[in-house]
Amino acid sequence: MALIALAADKGGPGVTTAATALAAVWPRPALLAECDAAGGDLAYRLPADGGRPLDPGRGLLSLGAVARKGLTLPQINEHTQRLVGGLAVLAGIGSAEQAGGLTWLWEPLAQALRAMPGTDVIADCGRVGSYPAINGLLAGADLVVLFARPQLDQVAHLRDRVTTMGNMLAERTRTPPALGVVVVAEPKEFSRAIGEVRRVMAAAGLPDLVLGGLAYDPKGAELLRGEWGGRLDRTLLIRSARELAANLQARVAHRAATGPTPPGPPPSGPPAHQRSGA
Repeated sequence: MALIALAADKGGPGVTTAATALAAVWPRPALLAECDAAGGDLAYRLPADGGRPLDPGRGLLSLGAVARKGLTLPQINEHTQRLVGGLAVLAGIGSAEQAGGLTWLWEPLAQALRAMPGTDVIADCGRVGSYPAINGLLAGADLVVLFARPQLDQVAHLRDRVTTMGNMLAERTRTPPALGVVVVAEPKEFSRAIGEVRRVMAAAGLPDLVLGGLAYDPKGAELLRGEWGGRLDRTLLIRSARELAANLQARVAHRAATGPTPPGPPPSGPPAHQRSGA
């Protein structure tokens, strides 16, 4: 149905936690695809359904070995596993060295993931910039989201990445995906942090691409690594992820219904869970 690619620039926040949290609370059926060319670690972070470990050899690497003559939906399903709680996951490669043999895979993979019936795909693309082949997947997405912390150096990297990413997407396809930014911050600092990112972007002549915030919540991130339950559901990480997921999914659905349009500005106030005092 839709492919949402998540990434960060040099020094940016880890994308895997954000991708896992968003996929876990996504409003529609979702597949978490670990597409980080530096190597994934979901197999070592989270148990599979039933409590057994994920199989690190079953995922992108095994899929690439059988899909050189064409990538099909049954092949993707065959190499997909399920996390505890039932979330479908396409596990990533084990190391950056393995990415060298998969440079051909990313563009057809994007096409196949977008075509999955009844399922949105959340792709964890890690930190971008050092592996140009991943641009094939980014250009094939419906929405590319860059995550950043509000620190000055990260916002500066983000500003430059937005420019280069926008140019790359426009050069690769006539209908480039929407491009957006999510600020990872303490929930009580969302308004200030988002405002600071917008100020830097505006000073550089860039459009307002900020889609919202995701809670910086180390305790919630740690709970996300274990058995999912009620304590995790009450964390600021998951509560902010649920609100952000609804926003992103609505934007993707609107784009699919109306065609590509620039993303509009998000609400200027803090997220609902903060406004309510939760």
